[in-house]
Amino acid sequence: MKTKKYVYWEDEGMWIGYLEEYPDYMTQGETLEELKENLRDIYNELTTGSIPCVRKVDELEVS
Repeated sequence: MKTKKYVYWEDEGMWIGYLEEYPDYMTQGETLEELKENLRDIYNELTTGSIPCVRKVDELEVS
């Protein structure tokens, strides 16, 4: 099983978050568990090509 880091916060009774690797794609849920399920769904959509032109974050080694 893989794990992915995500960023989340509570705002006016809703949990909002995004996958650290895909910061342009936010989702929300009424509970933290619903937010996690929505993050799983969006991860599947992002990695299967359902969403076109996906921007990602990566690291570059420089000297």
